[in-house]
Order: sequence, then structure tokens, then C-alpha cells
Amino acid sequence: MNPLQNWMRGFLVWMFCSCCLSLLCFASPVPLKGAHTPTNHSCTLSKNYFQRTYIKNRTYTLAKQARLFDKDTDNRFVGQQLYINIKENNHCYLMKRVTDIVMTNALSELKNQSSTLQEVADFLAHLNVELSHCKPLGDKEHIENNLKQMKDKLDQLGENGKNKAVGELDLLFDYLENACTKAPKKMRGSQRGNKKL
Repeated sequence: MNPLQNWMRGFLVWMFCSCCLSLLCFASPVPLKGAHTPTNHSCTLSKNYFQRTYIKNRTYTLAKQARLFDKDTDNRFVGQQLYINIKENNHCYLMKRVTDIVMTNALSELKNQSSTLQEVADFLAHLNVELSHCKPLGDKEHIENNLKQMKDKLDQLGENGKNKAVGELDLLFDYLENACTKAPKKMRGSQRGNKKL
């Protein structure tokens, strides 16, 4: 084989490789800027937890009974106001923290009063264990501010705050499901109106 043929063969191979590689680079998909939202997989609950009819009925019945004793109709603990300035990928973490507050400041003192309260408290405690590794993505200043407002209002309302927290367990159930499962359902909170905290 003469040197000219070697050179031509080498040049053709080089041209072929160069063209193919450049086509592969241009054809590969490039993610759109801002299209990817970081997610936190430890902030996910199975939808099955919320499809258990027994515990769902117990939670809703308990909330309905507690609302009969709620004298404050101007405030709401669990609602869209919690999500102000909070990115969607932090909603589950926020609802986990709301559950902590409700359990610590209302259910822990009341759960011995009835077996229904105990069952619902145990259910929420189990969900919090499942979310134990759920952490916020990014700055959590707004999350802490929103939670502080809720906690302050709960403390300010005293005994009635506990009644209100129990009366909103159905909303907490729905918001947890919506924020922490992959296939969210429409929240009932919009059906009960959005009162400000």
C-alpha cells in the first residue's frame, strides 16, 4: 500500500469520526435551564398510608368532633398561608414540622382522653418516623418564620388552640398526603375556605 492511500484512508477515518462525534454532541438532549427542580426523596410517603379507610375515617371524625368546641373561627393553623414563600420541594418538610407542632402542643396532652385520639396520634407519629430523614432543600428561613407564626398563634389561643389543632387534623391529613406523596390529590382546605392565621 502506497503512502498516499494510507494517508487518504487515515483522512477518511478521521473525517468520519469527527462528523459522527459532532453529530452525537448536537443530538444529545441538553436539560433546559431551570427545568430541573431538585427533589428530596427522603421527603416521600407511600400513598397507601392515606388510603387506609379506617384511619382516615377516625381522623376526619375526630376533627369534626373537635370543631364543635372550637370557639375561634377567624384563625387557621393548617392552610395555604403556611406555603407563603416556600418552594414546592419543601412542602413535605414543612408539613412534617407542622405535624410535630400539632403532636407536641396538642395531641401529646389530649391523646389519653380517647382511644380515637390515641390511634390518630400513633398514626401521625408513624408518618413522622417515616419522614425522619426529610430535610429542607436550601434556606429554611421562610419555613421557620411560617412555623413560628403558627406556634405563636397556638400558644396565644391556649386551650382553644388545642381544640383548633385537633379540629384541623383532617386538613393536616390532606396536606400531608398532597405534599408528601408522588400522586397528590386535591386538598380539602380549599373547600373549607382560606382564613388567615
